Amino acid sequence: MADIISNSKARRDYFILETYEAGIVLKGTEVKSLRAGRGQIRDAFAKVDKGELYLHNAHIDEYNFGNRLNHNPKASRKLLLHKSEIRKLEMQAMAKGHAIIPLGLYWKKNRVKVRLGLGRGKAEYDKRDDIKKRESEAEIRRAMNLRLKNY
Repeated sequence: MADIISNSKARRDYFILETYEAGIVLKGTEVKSLRAGRGQIRDAFAKVDKGELYLHNAHIDEYNFGNRLNHNPKASRKLLLHKSEIRKLEMQAMAKGHAIIPLGLYWKKNRVKVRLGLGRGKAEYDKRDDIKKRESEAEIRRAMNLRLKNY
C-alpha cells in the first residue's frame, strides 16, 4: 500500500499510540489532483465537530484542467468512521498533549483512504533521543558491513 501523500513530520513530532483507517469525502477535481500526487498534509490535523470528524489544513492543489467547478485547496474535508470510533477518538484526543494526525493518504480499491494516528506530542529531548538511536543503529550497520567485507 504505497501512500499518495505521507506526513513526514508526524512520527518525528508525535508518539503514535493508535492508528485508524478512515474514508474521506472528496470532490472529483480533488481525486484527479491526488491521482497526480499533488497535495500535502504536513500541517494537517483532524478534529471532531458535532459528532463528525473533519480533516483541517490538508492542502490538495487545484486540478489543472478544472474550470469554475474547481475545489478550494484548503477546505475542511469530512472523514468517514463509525460513530463508536469517532467517540473513542474524541475522548482520547481530549487528553492533554494528544492530537489526531493524518499519517498518509492511500488508494484502497479505487477509493482514497486516510491513515489517522492518535499521537502524543514529543518534547525536544525525545526528538534528540530518536536522532541518537538512529545514528547508533546506522553506525552498527556500517560496522557490520565492514566486518562482512573483510571476511
